[in-house]
Amino acid sequence: MSRKSSLWIDPGSARDPEAGPFSSARWHRQSDEARARYAKPAEPEAPPPPPRPRWWRRALAPVGLLVAVAALALATLAVIDDGDDAGVLPAASGGRLAPTQIGRVYDSAGPGVVSVQAGARGGTGFVVRGDGTIVTNAHVVAGAETAQVRFGDSGEQVDAEVLGTDVSTDLAVLRVDPGSVGALRPLPLTNSERVRVGDAVVAIGHPFGLDRTATAGIVSGVGREIQAPDGFQIDEVIQTDAPINPGNSGGPLLDARGRVVGVNSQIATGGAGGGNVGIGFAVPSNTVREVLPALIRGETIERPYLGVTTAPHRDGAEVQEIVPGSPAADAGLEPGDVITGVDGRDVRDPDDVADAIKGLEPGDEVQVEAESSGVTRSFDVELEARPQRGP
Repeated sequence: MSRKSSLWIDPGSARDPEAGPFSSARWHRQSDEARARYAKPAEPEAPPPPPRPRWWRRALAPVGLLVAVAALALATLAVIDDGDDAGVLPAASGGRLAPTQIGRVYDSAGPGVVSVQAGARGGTGFVVRGDGTIVTNAHVVAGAETAQVRFGDSGEQVDAEVLGTDVSTDLAVLRVDPGSVGALRPLPLTNSERVRVGDAVVAIGHPFGLDRTATAGIVSGVGREIQAPDGFQIDEVIQTDAPINPGNSGGPLLDARGRVVGVNSQIATGGAGGGNVGIGFAVPSNTVREVLPALIRGETIERPYLGVTTAPHRDGAEVQEIVPGSPAADAGLEPGDVITGVDGRDVRDPDDVADAIKGLEPGDEVQVEAESSGVTRSFDVELEARPQRGP
């Protein structure tokens, strides 16, 4: 007889109870498999963030740039500073102030600038030679035979002899005994033809009787014309906006290297006050160089004289006025004539007439071509010495 099957586990049976279809092990295994089938897949772990650079590495490039800029700035300062700190002013904090270029010009040229007094007239002058030769304006000494000059702000006045004057250029030459003043500082004359508008200039003088004073500006114009004390024209004058006032007359106008480009002579004023309005005029240094030898020798400089006043004309220089008894009047020139040539040189404006006779001597004869009513005529003119007063 076969054994009746049962759903219950027979404890007396020899079979392994954990191997049956309802065994605990099988139930746990099936349960685990079911959970595995319905469970959500696990999300993959995010990769770790890249390591952040250290702060000093990020700042290394800007710091290097700052160091390079600082080194460049120090190198530039080293080039600008010539190492000569003589005359450097102490600052209130105990540091040192670097002198400006204007200050360097003043320190270099100032000892060569003097105060000039001739009677009631006063002005400025400057040393041009180590033997005590001094240049000033003719209108400062005004025909005097002697003057008094003072070196430095605390120096004593010493006598100076007036060697010569040329009122047509407003220049005069004095001389002091070098032994009475000690060391002299002659100022060099540069070529005024090289001066250009915009060049930096420094004027040193004694305005209104004050101690030695420096002002600065630029060259505002070249080739200007001013009237000399004798009424004639001074050519190639330098215009500047460096403040120039009464008392600056005869003082030097200096370039950035301390060389004389002109002699301060006149100012334009805006009224009765006579003060500076930013327009000053200096006789060019080339004119100084031209007349200096003759004035040192005490010679009177004679210039050729034609005796006409002209104005611009499209065909040349139109005669406005003829001085009675002048060489032009004696030759037959008349007002209204248009001068087109002088001694073979073309005339395009009034300056050409003056230039044509500038290098000649009184007594020389020139041929003047002039046009009137469409007819050109030629005049033989014998030049005379320029009179003491112009028209």
